[in-house]
Amino acid sequence: MNTRTLTVALACIATVALVGCDPADAEPTPDTPATPQSTAQAPAATPSKATEAPAEAKAVPNFVGMGLQSAQDVAQKEGFAALTSHDSAGRGRAQVFDRNWKVCSQNVAAGKTVPADTTLDFGTVKLEEDCPANDAEAPETADGKMPSLVGKSVKVARKALDSSTSITVTDAVQSRMVLMESNWQVCTQSPSPGAALNGQPVEFTAVKFEEDCP
Repeated sequence: MNTRTLTVALACIATVALVGCDPADAEPTPDTPATPQSTAQAPAATPSKATEAPAEAKAVPNFVGMGLQSAQDVAQKEGFAALTSHDSAGRGRAQVFDRNWKVCSQNVAAGKTVPADTTLDFGTVKLEEDCPANDAEAPETADGKMPSLVGKSVKVARKALDSSTSITVTDAVQSRMVLMESNWQVCTQSPSPGAALNGQPVEFTAVKFEEDCP
């Protein structure tokens, strides 16, 4: 065998060896599938409904005879925050300046134990006035009949009627304008007490409370 033939033979052997060892010719190994991760989530815990604790029980102090402002201060100090007041004289006056009013009655008896969120209502009159034996009751229209409103404040009389009622108020002794209606008392009324109310206008004459009706 000459040199050229030997060289060609060796080249062929080398080529075969390289091709046989080529990794590309190896049978591919299938990929191992990844273990799927669970996407299911645990159900959320249902929150329990919060239960509000009941208000603390407190003994109600005696407020009768106190100034309204002082009564309110004491009530708040004792833990009572829901406070209101009204005019015991039945005139419908608002307690704008608390220090000008005194307590005549209270809706919860002194010494009674009640929840601290109970509303305390004080019946009051002006400092220079005497407390009535009982709170004056507000008049009401019953069975569509005109109530008796003589002696009531014009403010209370107006409130006793339907809000759509046409009402005229005139001074019974002079020609003054009736402006602060809680300071005026009814002297006469038309229609008369007991008359049927069918939407007709209502008329009052009035004087100030410190005056006498003519």
